[in-house]
Amino acid sequence: MNIAIHFEIPVRDLERAIRFYERVFELALERVTIDGNEMALFPLDDEAPGCSGALARGESYVPSQDGTRIYLRVDNIALTMSRALAAGAEVLYPVTRVSETIRVAEFKDTEGNRIALQEMAAG
Repeated sequence: MNIAIHFEIPVRDLERAIRFYERVFELALERVTIDGNEMALFPLDDEAPGCSGALARGESYVPSQDGTRIYLRVDNIALTMSRALAAGAEVLYPVTRVSETIRVAEFKDTEGNRIALQEMAAG
């Protein structure tokens, strides 16, 4: 069993955050309201490994660079970082090889969150 089952990225401006994440990751988010909070759900394939996630706007959601760090898996980390920077992100940690098969990087999104990326090389 994998312990992580869902993540929520706090946002101040949901529409701005949706534009940013849809542009950077080239996907469509689904807008919903859950328990009075505005959210935008990342696509979820129940047959694929990984967990669900969302952008979340509400009283208890406060963007920060200092909290839990989430790593999002990408196929091409350099291209994803390039799209993030073009969409208004700031580099917090440049693309770095941390093992023979893994490269990571971090950016500050438009809401002020630290988001990490991970690319796994075919091995």
